[in-house]
Order: sequence, then C-alpha cells, then structure tokens
Amino acid sequence: MKAFLDQNFLLQTETAQKLYHEHAKKMPIIDYHCHLPPDQIAADKKFRNLTEIWLYGDHYKWRAMRSNGVAEKYCTGDADDLQKFKQYAATVPYTLRNPLYHWTHLELQRYFGIDTLLNEDSAEEIYYNCTEQLQQDEMSCRNLLRKMNVKVVCTTDDPVHSLEHHAQLREEGFEIKVLPTFRADKAMAVDHQESYNTYLNELENVSGVKISHYDDLLEAIRIRHDFFAEAGCKLSDHGIENFIAEDYTQEEVKKSFQKIRSEKNLDKCAIDKLKSAILYELAKLDHEKGWTQQFHVGAMRNNSSRMMKNLGPDTGFDSIGDYRIGTPMSRFFDRLDSSNQLAKTIIYNLNPRDNYLVGTMIGNFNDGSTPGKMQFGSGWWFLDQKEGMEMQMNALSNLGLLGRFVGMLTDSRSFLSYPRHEYFRRILCNLLGNDVENGELPHDMNLLGQTVENISYNNAKSFFNF
Repeated sequence: MKAFLDQNFLLQTETAQKLYHEHAKKMPIIDYHCHLPPDQIAADKKFRNLTEIWLYGDHYKWRAMRSNGVAEKYCTGDADDLQKFKQYAATVPYTLRNPLYHWTHLELQRYFGIDTLLNEDSAEEIYYNCTEQLQQDEMSCRNLLRKMNVKVVCTTDDPVHSLEHHAQLREEGFEIKVLPTFRADKAMAVDHQESYNTYLNELENVSGVKISHYDDLLEAIRIRHDFFAEAGCKLSDHGIENFIAEDYTQEEVKKSFQKIRSEKNLDKCAIDKLKSAILYELAKLDHEKGWTQQFHVGAMRNNSSRMMKNLGPDTGFDSIGDYRIGTPMSRFFDRLDSSNQLAKTIIYNLNPRDNYLVGTMIGNFNDGSTPGKMQFGSGWWFLDQKEGMEMQMNALSNLGLLGRFVGMLTDSRSFLSYPRHEYFRRILCNLLGNDVENGELPHDMNLLGQTVENISYNNAKSFFNF
C-alpha cells in the first residue's frame, strides 16, 4: 500500500517516477491562462489569513460546501473567516475522489509544509498555522509565484482595462513576466442592449473613439488591441457557449448595430449575425499580430436564476452544456482559413463528449506553418481532474501529436493553485510510464524525457514566443 501524497503520488511505475523526478519536476511554469488579479501582484499583497487566499472567489470549494449542506453565509456571506474555513474543513472528508481532496492537501504540503489531513478536528490548528506563515514576506504574492518557479503569468483582461498594474510590474523590472490577455467577450454581448450600450460608453472613453456606427466599434477595438500588444499581450481569449459563424452582410450588421445604439433590441437572427461579424474581426486582428486565440467552449452558465440575482456570475452555479459545436466551429475556422487569416488557436471544450470532435477538428486546419498551430487545450474546469486530463491526452494522442501539446495552465484566481501543474505533470508521466511498462512505447528515456520537458514547459515557451 502506498502512502497518500508521497513523493511518487500518481506515479504507478518506475518509468513514470523517473520521468517525473528527473524531467518534469525541474521544469519552470508558464501559466498562459489564469485569472489572477494583477493589482495584487503589483502591490505584492500579503493575505490576512488562509480563508482570504483560499476560499475567497473559489467557486469549486463553494459548490462542495453547498453540496455538504453548508449555508451560503459561510461561502459568500458575512460569516467570519475562521468559521468559513471550519465549514470548508468539515466538508473536505466528504470530497474523497473529488479533485478538491488532492488539490487541498497538495497545496497544504507545497506551500505550508503541512502533511496533516484537513478535517473538522484539524481545522483550527491548520488555520492558525497557515495564517501565521502568510504574514511572512516569503508568502507575498510575488514570492508565492517565485516559490513555484513561475516564469510567465498571463492574466485575463477586458479591452477597457487600463493595464496600469502590468505597466508598473514591467517598469519595476519584476523578473516574472505578467502579461495581459485580450478578453473581448463584452464587446460581443449584443444580446443585452442596455448593458452593451453602457459598455460601449466605457470603450469610447478609453479608446477616444465616438462609437456611433459599426465601423467606429471596430476602430475602437483595434486601438485597444494595439494598446494591449504594446503592453506585451500575445493571447486573446473567448468564453463562449458555442462558436458563432452565421452568414451576414456588412449592411445587415451595420443596421443591427445602429438599432442597438438607438436602444432597440435585436431578434435572435440579428444577434447571431452581429456576434459572428465581431468575432470574425477579432480573430483577424489576432492573426495580424501573430497572437494565439483561445476559445473556452461549452459552459452552461448561471443556471440558478435565484442565485444569479443574489450573487451575480462566477459564483458556482454553472455546468457542462450539451451544445452541438462541430458545424459552427468548422465554419468559423474555415472562414478565416480561406483568406489565410487563421491565427494560432487553442480550443478548450467542457463536454467530454466532444473530445474526439475537437481532436479531429484541429487537424483540419493545421497547415504546416507552425508546429501544433491548432491546439486541443488541456482539460478545463469540470474536466480539470485526473480522468479529464487523461481523456484529453488520450484523445490528442490518438488523433494528433501529443509531443506538440502546450500543456497545462491554472485557469485560477488563486495564488495557491500552482500545484495543479505538478498534478498534470504527474498524470502525464504516469500515462507514458504505463505505456512503457506495457510495451506500447519504447524504453527510450531520452525521447520520453524530452517529450515530458517539452509538454511541461518548452512547447509553450516556443509556441507563445515568451
């Protein structure tokens, strides 16, 4: 029987152990997609206590707590931080076989040196121990990144953001690159006329363009796209239910945009055509600058209207959607590819049903210009766990080139999430190690070791030109 979370955690064979300890473990981290707050990095924030750094904003933990019968005041409400932590600690024993159980104890080990299992009995001692450690200088935001050997962090930023904190970090010469990512979802949100017009007014202010017409919108977006590029941005990102690739004419989308600016609502057909046009123009800008475009596809968001009204979005009431993504995805990429304006692309699907669809779709648009130009992104959100990662890597291996995979990201708002890279690397090494032991791969440690190092770090460094 193996000990829980020992040095060979998840590594079932001798080959897997060698691959991890001699190759994967030493590689730095490129976190090319996350939601870390850049202002906290710029301020080199230190957290008041373990609850603030661990539970604030973490909808994974909130969902588990709610499932365990914990009242909302201990999740997002006004209970004091110690009581919130105790409620989470009391929930942890019920998360056996949920990735939270692994992540929780990995983070306690890697950041705080704590091997004790978290539960109701150990909660208070662990809380005060970690809170005391968090007051030390070595536990500030920047030092937490250093501790995990992070080299690049790409935050997620709206086009209207000032990027002042990224500029501060650059001017100070902070050795870890903290770069923005262009997330223009609100520039496409034409299905909510009132909030969309409010957003356009913000975009006017930061771009200096009076947005009266559709062409004005495109000019304002281009100005902000240029601004992000000057700040070191190399990626865009879209969080969409599905790809949108309706046929449209310029006359149609211009009329629809005028209607919105006149505070009139659009029907679904007009909404889809205008969204298709804006998404296409954003993708062309990405290609023009040599950026990588990311698409997070398939989330069914804000399912509880009651909790959406009370708490707002991103609070733990989202699920996997069952959208039919193949046809619109193909049409969207083909439209760009036909004019040779398809940028490097990463697709993250949320429904595991679509793994083989995405795995074959990327092969349709790889054109020999860039190794792995079209990427099948790592297991995302509800698939960000052992089985989900294995399914994604197995599909990619069967249908494409695992050796060109750009690997893992945190997609997290927490500075304590970097052991997820270790988790991924151990799973990767275990997959390869099992194949070697089964005689399905050669025992060529040079080949295997280089593949592991590439997927862990080198591929991303080269792909994004960091």
